[in-house]
Amino acid sequence: MAQEGFARAYRRWSSVSAMERPVAWVYVVALNRFRRESRHRRIDLATATAPLQDPAAAVAVAVSIRAALETLAPRQRTAVVLRYLADLRLAEVAEAMGCSVGTVKATLHTALRKLRVDLEEEPDES
Repeated sequence: MAQEGFARAYRRWSSVSAMERPVAWVYVVALNRFRRESRHRRIDLATATAPLQDPAAAVAVAVSIRAALETLAPRQRTAVVLRYLADLRLAEVAEAMGCSVGTVKATLHTALRKLRVDLEEEPDES
């Protein structure tokens, strides 16, 4: 369905590109195509879509990560947050922390090793 939406957009690109939201137009075309197909084949929309993820799972993961970060030493936590949450390069993290790039790498290595242990799921006792 998505492929059909993009194909139609390509064929009508002169008018589609002038639209305020051309991507939305592609979505609508794909959805309309799905609806037409489902009428002919009697496809149930609820069974045709992927199952929804549990919204609580994302919250549980965030809480677990936060708890694991709190177990790190302040310097390790700072390095992890600057590198992975603030998305700074190693040199920028080193500058912000007032140390060398090598020190940042070593600090991150130690912190990530500890986080892997803390966040590793316990094996099922089956």
